[in-house]
Amino acid sequence: MVGQTQLPQYLYDPFLIINVLKVFFLGSFSFCLAFFLTPFLTNFLYKHKLWKKSPREKSIDGKKLEIFPKFHTEKETKVPRFGGLLVWVVPLLVGIIFFLLSKIDFWIFQKLNFLSRSQTWLPFFALVSGALVGLVDDILQVKGGGKYIGGGLSLKKRLFLMFLIGLIGGLWFYYKLEWQTLHIPRVGDIYLGALYIPFFILVTMATYSGGVIDGLDGLAGGAFATIFGAYGTIAFFKGQIDLAAFCATVAGAILAFLWFNIPPARFYMGETGIMGLCPALTVVAFLTDSVLVLPIIGILLVIESASVILQLLSKRFFKKKIFLAAPIHHHFEAKGWPHYKVTMRFWVIGIIAAIVGVAVALLG
Repeated sequence: MVGQTQLPQYLYDPFLIINVLKVFFLGSFSFCLAFFLTPFLTNFLYKHKLWKKSPREKSIDGKKLEIFPKFHTEKETKVPRFGGLLVWVVPLLVGIIFFLLSKIDFWIFQKLNFLSRSQTWLPFFALVSGALVGLVDDILQVKGGGKYIGGGLSLKKRLFLMFLIGLIGGLWFYYKLEWQTLHIPRVGDIYLGALYIPFFILVTMATYSGGVIDGLDGLAGGAFATIFGAYGTIAFFKGQIDLAAFCATVAGAILAFLWFNIPPARFYMGETGIMGLCPALTVVAFLTDSVLVLPIIGILLVIESASVILQLLSKRFFKKKIFLAAPIHHHFEAKGWPHYKVTMRFWVIGIIAAIVGVAVALLG
Protein backbone atom coordinates (compact mmCIF):
# COMPACT_ATOMS: atom_id res chain seq x y z
CA MET A 1 0.00 0.00 0.00
CA VAL A 2 1.25 3.46 -0.90
CA GLY A 3 2.55 5.43 2.07
CA GLN A 4 3.30 2.38 4.22
CA THR A 5 6.83 1.22 4.96
CA GLN A 6 7.33 -2.52 4.64
CA LEU A 7 9.48 -4.22 7.28
CA PRO A 8 12.60 -6.11 6.19
CA GLN A 9 11.92 -9.76 5.39
CA TYR A 10 14.20 -11.09 8.17
CA LEU A 11 11.90 -9.53 10.78
CA TYR A 12 9.23 -12.03 9.75
CA ASP A 13 11.52 -14.98 10.54
CA PRO A 14 9.67 -16.92 13.29
CA PHE A 15 12.92 -18.39 14.65
CA LEU A 16 14.40 -14.92 15.09
CA ILE A 17 11.29 -13.70 16.87
CA ILE A 18 11.24 -16.74 19.18
CA ASN A 19 14.92 -16.29 20.05
CA VAL A 20 14.44 -12.60 20.80
CA LEU A 21 11.47 -13.40 23.02
CA LYS A 22 13.45 -16.14 24.76
CA VAL A 23 16.30 -13.84 25.70
CA PHE A 24 14.09 -10.94 26.78
CA PHE A 25 11.65 -13.16 28.66
CA LEU A 26 14.38 -14.93 30.63
CA GLY A 27 16.07 -11.63 31.45
CA SER A 28 12.76 -10.17 32.64
CA PHE A 29 11.91 -13.32 34.59
CA SER A 30 15.29 -13.14 36.32
CA PHE A 31 14.68 -9.50 37.26
CA CYS A 32 11.21 -10.25 38.65
CA LEU A 33 12.41 -13.28 40.62
CA ALA A 34 15.32 -11.33 42.13
CA PHE A 35 13.02 -8.40 42.88
CA PHE A 36 10.59 -10.75 44.65
CA LEU A 37 13.29 -12.47 46.70
CA THR A 38 15.11 -9.31 47.80
CA PRO A 39 12.78 -8.40 50.73
CA PHE A 40 13.28 -11.87 52.19
CA LEU A 41 17.04 -11.59 51.75
CA THR A 42 17.30 -8.11 53.28
CA ASN A 43 15.11 -9.05 56.24
CA PHE A 44 17.43 -11.97 56.94
CA LEU A 45 20.57 -9.84 56.56
CA TYR A 46 19.35 -7.09 58.87
CA LYS A 47 17.92 -9.52 61.41
CA HIS A 48 21.31 -11.19 61.80
CA LYS A 49 23.29 -7.93 61.40
CA LEU A 50 25.45 -9.30 58.59
CA TRP A 51 27.63 -6.29 58.06
CA LYS A 52 31.25 -5.44 58.81
CA LYS A 53 31.60 -4.49 62.44
CA SER A 54 34.14 -1.71 61.85
CA PRO A 55 34.88 0.68 58.96
CA ARG A 56 37.86 0.16 56.72
CA GLU A 57 40.96 1.88 58.08
CA LYS A 58 43.88 0.71 55.93
CA SER A 59 44.59 0.58 52.20
CA ILE A 60 45.73 -2.39 50.17
CA ASP A 61 49.39 -1.57 50.89
CA GLY A 62 48.73 -1.64 54.63
CA LYS A 63 48.96 2.11 55.21
CA LYS A 64 46.37 4.14 57.08
CA LEU A 65 43.61 5.63 54.94
CA GLU A 66 43.29 9.41 55.02
CA ILE A 67 40.69 10.39 52.42
CA PHE A 68 38.37 7.36 52.42
CA PRO A 69 37.08 7.69 56.04
CA LYS A 70 35.93 11.25 55.36
CA PHE A 71 33.31 10.03 52.90
CA HIS A 72 32.53 6.59 54.29
CA THR A 73 31.50 6.94 57.90
CA GLU A 74 30.89 4.26 60.50
CA LYS A 75 27.15 4.66 59.90
CA GLU A 76 27.61 3.25 56.40
CA THR A 77 29.02 0.04 57.85
CA LYS A 78 25.56 -0.76 59.23
CA VAL A 79 24.57 -1.84 55.73
CA PRO A 80 24.70 -5.62 55.16
CA ARG A 81 26.89 -7.39 52.64
CA PHE A 82 25.78 -10.47 50.66
CA GLY A 83 23.60 -8.55 48.19
CA GLY A 84 25.68 -10.29 45.52
CA LEU A 85 23.81 -13.52 46.31
CA LEU A 86 21.10 -12.23 44.00
CA VAL A 87 23.39 -11.95 40.97
CA TRP A 88 24.38 -15.62 40.97
CA VAL A 89 21.72 -17.52 42.90
CA VAL A 90 18.85 -16.11 40.83
CA PRO A 91 20.37 -16.92 37.37
CA LEU A 92 21.14 -20.40 38.68
CA LEU A 93 17.54 -20.80 39.90
CA VAL A 94 16.20 -19.58 36.56
CA GLY A 95 18.39 -22.09 34.74
CA ILE A 96 17.26 -24.96 36.98
CA ILE A 97 13.58 -23.97 36.79
CA PHE A 98 13.43 -23.95 33.00
CA PHE A 99 15.63 -27.04 32.73
CA LEU A 100 13.09 -28.95 34.84
CA LEU A 101 10.17 -27.45 32.92
CA SER A 102 11.79 -28.56 29.65
CA LYS A 103 11.14 -32.15 30.71
CA ILE A 104 7.44 -31.45 30.17
CA ASP A 105 6.36 -32.28 26.64
CA PHE A 106 5.57 -28.68 25.72
CA TRP A 107 7.66 -26.87 23.13
CA ILE A 108 7.66 -23.47 24.88
CA PHE A 109 9.28 -24.89 28.01
CA GLN A 110 11.78 -26.81 25.91
CA LYS A 111 12.67 -23.65 23.99
CA LEU A 112 13.16 -21.61 27.17
CA ASN A 113 15.71 -24.05 28.57
CA PHE A 114 19.12 -22.42 28.14
CA LEU A 115 21.35 -24.91 29.96
CA SER A 116 23.65 -26.33 27.31
CA ARG A 117 27.06 -27.96 27.56
CA SER A 118 28.54 -25.98 24.70
CA GLN A 119 27.37 -22.52 25.82
CA THR A 120 26.34 -22.18 29.46
CA TRP A 121 27.88 -24.93 31.60
CA LEU A 122 31.24 -23.18 31.80
CA PRO A 123 29.83 -19.68 32.48
CA PHE A 124 27.71 -21.12 35.28
CA PHE A 125 30.72 -22.95 36.71
CA ALA A 126 32.76 -19.73 36.72
CA LEU A 127 29.88 -17.73 38.18
CA VAL A 128 29.07 -20.14 41.00
CA SER A 129 32.61 -21.22 41.91
CA GLY A 130 33.87 -17.64 42.09
CA ALA A 131 30.79 -16.56 44.03
CA LEU A 132 31.24 -19.32 46.60
CA VAL A 133 34.82 -18.19 47.23
CA GLY A 134 33.54 -14.64 47.63
CA LEU A 135 30.81 -15.86 49.97
CA VAL A 136 33.43 -17.36 52.27
CA ASP A 137 35.30 -14.06 52.23
CA ASP A 138 32.13 -12.10 53.05
CA ILE A 139 31.32 -14.42 55.95
CA LEU A 140 34.82 -14.03 57.36
CA GLN A 141 34.65 -10.25 56.97
CA VAL A 142 31.38 -10.14 58.88
CA LYS A 143 32.72 -12.46 61.57
CA GLY A 144 36.03 -10.58 61.64
CA GLY A 145 38.15 -13.63 60.90
CA GLY A 146 41.02 -14.09 58.46
CA LYS A 147 44.14 -12.04 57.92
CA TYR A 148 42.70 -9.51 55.50
CA ILE A 149 42.20 -5.97 56.76
CA GLY A 150 38.80 -5.91 58.43
CA GLY A 151 38.57 -9.70 58.32
CA GLY A 152 38.17 -12.08 55.39
CA LEU A 153 40.48 -13.98 53.10
CA SER A 154 43.85 -12.42 52.44
CA LEU A 155 44.38 -10.82 49.05
CA LYS A 156 46.93 -13.52 48.18
CA LYS A 157 44.42 -16.27 48.89
CA ARG A 158 41.71 -14.63 46.83
CA LEU A 159 44.10 -14.10 43.92
CA PHE A 160 45.27 -17.70 44.16
CA LEU A 161 41.71 -19.04 44.14
CA MET A 162 40.86 -16.80 41.19
CA PHE A 163 44.00 -18.13 39.48
CA LEU A 164 42.70 -21.69 39.97
CA ILE A 165 39.34 -20.81 38.44
CA GLY A 166 41.14 -19.23 35.48
CA LEU A 167 43.37 -22.30 35.14
CA ILE A 168 40.38 -24.66 35.06
CA GLY A 169 38.69 -22.45 32.48
CA GLY A 170 41.80 -22.23 30.32
CA LEU A 171 42.34 -25.99 30.41
CA TRP A 172 38.71 -26.61 29.52
CA PHE A 173 38.83 -24.25 26.54
CA TYR A 174 42.12 -25.68 25.28
CA TYR A 175 41.61 -29.42 25.81
CA LYS A 176 37.83 -29.91 25.82
CA LEU A 177 36.69 -27.22 23.41
CA GLU A 178 39.99 -27.28 21.46
CA TRP A 179 40.21 -23.50 21.21
CA GLN A 180 43.69 -22.41 20.17
CA THR A 181 43.15 -19.15 18.30
CA LEU A 182 42.27 -15.59 19.22
CA HIS A 183 40.16 -13.38 17.02
CA ILE A 184 41.36 -9.85 16.32
CA PRO A 185 38.60 -7.60 14.90
CA ARG A 186 39.25 -6.52 11.30
CA VAL A 187 42.40 -8.67 11.21
CA GLY A 188 41.45 -12.29 11.72
CA ASP A 189 42.49 -15.20 13.92
CA ILE A 190 45.95 -15.63 15.39
CA TYR A 191 47.21 -18.99 16.60
CA LEU A 192 48.13 -19.20 20.29
CA GLY A 193 48.40 -22.94 20.81
CA ALA A 194 49.20 -23.82 24.43
CA LEU A 195 49.66 -20.11 25.19
CA TYR A 196 45.86 -19.97 25.17
CA ILE A 197 45.84 -21.31 28.75
CA PRO A 198 48.07 -18.65 30.37
CA PHE A 199 46.34 -15.97 28.31
CA PHE A 200 42.98 -17.11 29.69
CA ILE A 201 44.37 -16.96 33.23
CA LEU A 202 45.79 -13.48 32.62
CA VAL A 203 42.43 -12.16 31.41
CA THR A 204 40.68 -13.75 34.39
CA MET A 205 43.06 -12.08 36.85
CA ALA A 206 42.88 -8.74 35.02
CA THR A 207 39.08 -8.79 35.02
CA TYR A 208 39.00 -9.57 38.72
CA SER A 209 41.34 -6.65 39.42
CA GLY A 210 38.61 -4.44 37.98
CA GLY A 211 36.38 -5.60 40.81
CA VAL A 212 37.64 -2.65 42.85
CA ILE A 213 34.84 -0.73 41.14
CA ASP A 214 32.55 -1.97 43.92
CA GLY A 215 32.99 1.06 46.14
CA LEU A 216 30.01 3.37 45.65
CA ASP A 217 26.29 2.67 45.88
CA GLY A 218 25.09 1.49 42.47
CA LEU A 219 28.41 1.88 40.67
CA ALA A 220 29.34 -1.80 40.27
CA GLY A 221 25.75 -2.84 39.57
CA GLY A 222 25.30 -0.38 36.74
CA ALA A 223 28.70 -1.21 35.25
CA PHE A 224 28.24 -4.98 35.25
CA ALA A 225 24.64 -4.83 34.01
CA THR A 226 25.84 -2.82 31.01
CA ILE A 227 28.76 -5.17 30.34
CA PHE A 228 26.67 -8.35 30.47
CA GLY A 229 24.01 -6.69 28.35
CA ALA A 230 26.64 -5.85 25.74
CA TYR A 231 28.02 -9.38 25.65
CA GLY A 232 24.51 -10.77 25.52
CA THR A 233 23.99 -8.70 22.36
CA ILE A 234 27.21 -10.02 20.84
CA ALA A 235 26.29 -13.61 21.69
CA PHE A 236 22.84 -13.19 20.16
CA PHE A 237 24.18 -11.89 16.85
CA LYS A 238 26.69 -14.71 16.78
CA GLY A 239 23.86 -17.23 17.09
CA GLN A 240 24.77 -18.24 20.66
CA ILE A 241 21.22 -17.89 21.93
CA ASP A 242 21.68 -19.87 25.16
CA LEU A 243 24.73 -17.79 26.04
CA ALA A 244 22.78 -14.62 25.27
CA ALA A 245 20.05 -15.88 27.58
CA PHE A 246 22.63 -16.51 30.30
CA CYS A 247 23.87 -12.92 30.00
CA ALA A 248 20.28 -11.69 30.08
CA THR A 249 19.49 -13.57 33.29
CA VAL A 250 22.64 -12.23 34.95
CA ALA A 251 21.89 -8.69 33.78
CA GLY A 252 18.29 -9.00 34.95
CA ALA A 253 19.37 -10.12 38.42
CA ILE A 254 21.92 -7.29 38.60
CA LEU A 255 19.25 -4.73 37.67
CA ALA A 256 17.04 -6.01 40.50
CA PHE A 257 20.02 -5.73 42.84
CA LEU A 258 20.65 -2.23 41.51
CA TRP A 259 17.07 -1.22 42.29
CA PHE A 260 17.83 -1.73 45.98
CA ASN A 261 21.49 -0.65 45.81
CA ILE A 262 21.05 2.89 44.51
CA PRO A 263 21.65 5.52 47.22
CA PRO A 264 20.97 4.92 49.99
CA ALA A 265 21.92 1.29 49.48
CA ARG A 266 19.88 -1.36 51.27
CA PHE A 267 22.78 -3.78 50.96
CA TYR A 268 26.18 -4.11 49.29
CA MET A 269 27.20 -6.61 46.63
CA GLY A 270 30.21 -7.90 48.53
CA GLU A 271 32.83 -10.32 47.26
CA THR A 272 30.26 -13.03 46.58
CA GLY A 273 28.96 -10.87 43.75
CA ILE A 274 32.23 -9.50 42.39
CA MET A 275 34.12 -12.82 42.54
CA GLY A 276 31.27 -14.51 40.70
CA LEU A 277 30.71 -11.91 38.00
CA CYS A 278 34.37 -11.39 37.03
CA PRO A 279 35.28 -14.98 36.03
CA ALA A 280 31.85 -15.45 34.44
CA LEU A 281 32.46 -12.34 32.34
CA THR A 282 35.85 -13.72 31.29
CA VAL A 283 34.28 -16.98 30.13
CA VAL A 284 31.56 -15.16 28.19
CA ALA A 285 34.16 -12.97 26.48
CA PHE A 286 36.12 -16.03 25.35
CA LEU A 287 33.05 -18.04 24.30
CA THR A 288 31.95 -15.19 22.03
CA ASP A 289 35.53 -14.95 20.72
CA SER A 290 35.37 -11.26 21.59
CA VAL A 291 37.89 -11.07 24.39
CA LEU A 292 39.90 -8.30 22.73
CA VAL A 293 36.95 -5.91 22.95
CA LEU A 294 36.59 -6.61 26.69
CA PRO A 295 38.85 -3.63 27.56
CA ILE A 296 36.45 -1.44 25.56
CA ILE A 297 33.16 -2.84 26.84
CA GLY A 298 34.56 -3.08 30.35
CA ILE A 299 36.45 0.20 30.23
CA LEU A 300 35.26 1.16 33.71
CA LEU A 301 36.93 -1.96 35.11
CA VAL A 302 40.13 -1.05 33.24
CA ILE A 303 40.14 2.52 34.53
CA GLU A 304 39.44 1.46 38.11
CA SER A 305 42.13 -1.23 38.13
CA ALA A 306 44.69 0.99 36.39
CA SER A 307 44.14 3.79 38.90
CA VAL A 308 44.99 1.46 41.80
CA ILE A 309 48.07 0.06 40.07
CA LEU A 310 49.37 3.51 39.12
CA GLN A 311 48.74 4.82 42.63
CA LEU A 312 50.65 1.94 44.24
CA LEU A 313 53.58 2.25 41.81
CA SER A 314 53.80 6.01 42.27
CA LYS A 315 53.76 5.71 46.07
CA ARG A 316 56.33 2.93 45.96
CA PHE A 317 58.87 4.48 43.62
CA PHE A 318 58.20 8.22 43.79
CA LYS A 319 56.79 8.53 47.33
CA LYS A 320 53.86 10.57 46.07
CA LYS A 321 50.25 9.96 45.05
CA ILE A 322 48.86 10.51 41.57
CA PHE A 323 45.26 10.56 42.77
CA LEU A 324 43.81 11.97 45.97
CA ALA A 325 42.45 8.48 46.61
CA ALA A 326 42.24 5.22 44.71
CA PRO A 327 40.33 3.59 43.06
CA ILE A 328 39.60 6.61 40.93
CA HIS A 329 35.95 6.99 41.94
CA HIS A 330 37.19 7.95 45.41
CA HIS A 331 39.47 10.52 43.79
CA PHE A 332 36.45 12.33 42.38
CA GLU A 333 34.73 12.08 45.77
CA ALA A 334 37.78 13.73 47.32
CA LYS A 335 37.54 16.51 44.74
CA GLY A 336 34.06 17.29 45.98
CA TRP A 337 31.84 15.40 43.56
CA PRO A 338 28.72 13.94 45.23
CA HIS A 339 28.80 10.15 45.11
CA TYR A 340 25.67 10.00 42.94
CA LYS A 341 27.30 12.28 40.35
CA VAL A 342 30.37 10.02 40.20
CA THR A 343 28.17 6.94 39.82
CA MET A 344 25.92 8.30 37.08
CA ARG A 345 28.75 9.81 35.05
CA PHE A 346 30.61 6.51 35.22
CA TRP A 347 27.43 4.78 34.05
CA VAL A 348 27.29 7.07 31.02
CA ILE A 349 30.92 6.31 30.16
CA GLY A 350 30.28 2.59 30.56
CA ILE A 351 27.21 2.62 28.30
CA ILE A 352 28.96 4.55 25.52
CA ALA A 353 32.00 2.26 25.73
CA ALA A 354 29.74 -0.81 25.61
CA ILE A 355 28.05 0.45 22.44
CA VAL A 356 31.43 1.06 20.81
CA GLY A 357 32.69 -2.35 21.91
CA VAL A 358 29.65 -4.17 20.53
CA ALA A 359 30.02 -2.32 17.23
CA VAL A 360 33.72 -3.24 16.98
CA ALA A 361 32.98 -6.89 17.81
CA LEU A 362 30.18 -7.25 15.27
CA LEU A 363 31.80 -5.24 12.49
CA GLY A 364 35.07 -7.10 13.06
